Amino acid sequence: AAWGRKDELISDPDVWLCHGCSDCSTHCPRGAKPADVLASVRSFVIENFAFPNFMGNALKSPKYLLPLLLVPFIILFALLYDNLGGNFAQLNEGTVQFSRFLPHGTLEMFWIGGNILIFSFSAVGLYRFWNSLKTLDNGNGKAFIPSLIETVVELAAHKKFNVCKADSARFWGHLLIFYGFVGAMITAGLAVMALTLFDLSPIPLFHPIKILGNASGIAMITGCIVVAKRRVQMVKEGKANHTYNDWVLVSFVFLVSLTGILTQTFRIIDIPFIAYNTYFVHMVFIFFLLWYAPYSKLGHMFYRTLAIVYLKQNGRDKKAVLFN
Repeated sequence: AAWGRKDELISDPDVWLCHGCSDCSTHCPRGAKPADVLASVRSFVIENFAFPNFMGNALKSPKYLLPLLLVPFIILFALLYDNLGGNFAQLNEGTVQFSRFLPHGTLEMFWIGGNILIFSFSAVGLYRFWNSLKTLDNGNGKAFIPSLIETVVELAAHKKFNVCKADSARFWGHLLIFYGFVGAMITAGLAVMALTLFDLSPIPLFHPIKILGNASGIAMITGCIVVAKRRVQMVKEGKANHTYNDWVLVSFVFLVSLTGILTQTFRIIDIPFIAYNTYFVHMVFIFFLLWYAPYSKLGHMFYRTLAIVYLKQNGRDKKAVLFN
């Protein structure tokens, strides 16, 4: 990049073969932290291809954190104010019912509409990225769909994350967060179906959907603690640096999971004021995490998937240097 070859760097799919296991940083005799360097390159790739362009930079800068949080806060508060007619005192009356607070139908429309918009923007960035991947010209004839299926299976199994041996904690932390996140998304979908088809709300504590949701939340909290502890230890040992990008993602995954469990707890013990406020904060955190996913470190899963598919199509997905 310093030599004026930025376009070659951001269009090189090889940078996505690195899964940040830090074996290289552990063994490097000069303390060069190559894992952090490649993480910065990948972040730069997302920033470069992001649409709209300013969003790529916004998620990397602490000065934009409050404005980004205010967007879902203001929208949700406006919906809440309209639903309650400005009479917030009524939330202290009766038992806790989140449907009185923010109607499920309103939230679903808001959620679905926002996701369609955000992921349409994301598709533009990914299309730009895919079209830039022209550094290889030795395709082995493997089609896109088989390559995509093979890539998704590998990523789901975390196969590459477990190749490096110096830091097994990252594998387990990442695995818990990944499957906790997937479980939470499945839970949300099943909850909407339960409400729509069976008018089931709230879902009983020991219902399979609720069990899946709680297990997913606990998995994400545990995974975040493992990853955070590992990162702090790596920094102490001089093998990594703290990055805003990493900590924003870990922090918000943790906060979404924690506030979700607390929201359920305060509903069960029926403390309206605390339950409704915790629920509101939980929703703000959810929208922050998912609406900005294509521009944060969560966007890696989309860009990495495409890069590895491209490498598989060109017979280059197994290129790696391993320490024995």
